Amino acid sequence: MRSYILITLTFIITPLMLACERSAIVPSNTLVMGVESGPRLLDPRLYTDAMSYKIGDLIFNGLVKRSKDFSIVPDLASKWETPTNTRYVFSLRNGIKFHNGAPFTSYDIKYAFEYVLVPENKSPWKGVFEVIASISTPDPMTVVFDLKRPSAPFLGNLTMGITPNGSGVEMANKPIGTGPFKFVDYKTEERLTLKAFQNYFDGAPKLDGVILKIIPDETVRVLELEKGGLHLLINPITPDILPRFRKNKSLKVVTALGTNYSYLGFNLRDSLAGQLAVRRAIAYALDRESVIHYILRGLAKSATGPLSKASSYFYGHVATYEHNPALAMKILDEAGYRDPDGNGPKLRFTLQYSTSQNELRKRIAEIFQWQLSKIGIGLDIRSYEWGTFYSNIKKGNFQMFSLTWVGIVDPDILHYMFHTSSFPPYGANRGRYENSVVDDLSDLGRITFGNERKAVYSQIQSVLAHDLPYVSLWHSVNVAVMNNQVSGFVLAADENLKFLANVTLMPGVGY
Repeated sequence: MRSYILITLTFIITPLMLACERSAIVPSNTLVMGVESGPRLLDPRLYTDAMSYKIGDLIFNGLVKRSKDFSIVPDLASKWETPTNTRYVFSLRNGIKFHNGAPFTSYDIKYAFEYVLVPENKSPWKGVFEVIASISTPDPMTVVFDLKRPSAPFLGNLTMGITPNGSGVEMANKPIGTGPFKFVDYKTEERLTLKAFQNYFDGAPKLDGVILKIIPDETVRVLELEKGGLHLLINPITPDILPRFRKNKSLKVVTALGTNYSYLGFNLRDSLAGQLAVRRAIAYALDRESVIHYILRGLAKSATGPLSKASSYFYGHVATYEHNPALAMKILDEAGYRDPDGNGPKLRFTLQYSTSQNELRKRIAEIFQWQLSKIGIGLDIRSYEWGTFYSNIKKGNFQMFSLTWVGIVDPDILHYMFHTSSFPPYGANRGRYENSVVDDLSDLGRITFGNERKAVYSQIQSVLAHDLPYVSLWHSVNVAVMNNQVSGFVLAADENLKFLANVTLMPGVGY
């Protein structure tokens, strides 16, 4: 009853608070999308967080792009040839311009990739593109990449957004690309404004602009959508709220199986989290299916590793960890972490669990806290504002944390996640996982093709399932809720926002 009263008061008081705010004027034909956090920076050569990638899809183009089925198709390039398995020759589209009016040429391509390869620039792409031996520009519309060795993921990685020749640190805050929308301004953690680029080579967007309104509190996001202050919300959306949206005749709900991967990460240099026995016990102690059924309302599928069944590289014959508290306690006992008082209140040990201030994530953390207490492991939950949380994770300031990888489309992501060359800032091996077998296999995966490549990634998935640098949780079902006046919306499996270039907005929605 107490919880019910508090929730009720929240939904009564918050609209009154919103009503007291000064109304913001939104230009006509401008779509307003609510997001829980803003981008950390907007230079495609440097960003690592999901929101920066999503916004980058609207501002930048790569040489190539992924189609709906994740196959690789031309973008800034009109075509490419591979005269040898280490040479890629790209012909570029004519007449493309950057948002500042400068013509796009092969020199921009050369500069962007050479910038990434300079160690002082600390680009997370550096490890990915170290396979490049040289880049040449025979003419303004041709660029040639010569590689040190064959590279299976090379072509797919050329989705990286291209910035103008000579661009430096200013790109992080004032990005200039060739994409369908131009950057206007970013009021940090408040709103980011984009304007349609009328000279976009693939046709001007149907919208005049896009505003991403940053609203960390989900209750406020929901109310803003319902009162017409927002046109669109995409993940994360608390499953409990979906029935409310579905009953609202002015809104429509769209769902689609996604590639997002939620997991528990560990600091493997920590005296407790670094112990395989501890991670195995945690894996067996967690009741994922109950969380998926009762909390996520079925909007997820249990995961055995980062690659989902939607990927042709998925391999399911790996170690799995069904809910088994008795086995979890046995593992801890055998590892010397005995329960000091049997079934009493004392704990074997306590781990610090870092998460964001997202209400659903905090709720799941509390469920995990309860489940792990049943085997004698305590969780000290620490929730942080997104920027602080993500910064701590990149710096290695954690013992245990929960995050979600967004938009996994190629198995080479495993190199970025787990190779020893991918320790931050050069990659995302944030737990400092070290395994020479995984290093060798993920290197091999980069130079093999076809069925042989699939076999390599099957082996990697087996090793990871045994070593548990991550404890896998689930793959998400994507959810979007929008005003009925939004037309042409497509919910991508990898959550990209490219579809906004084709969205039509009927008049009548505003603040």
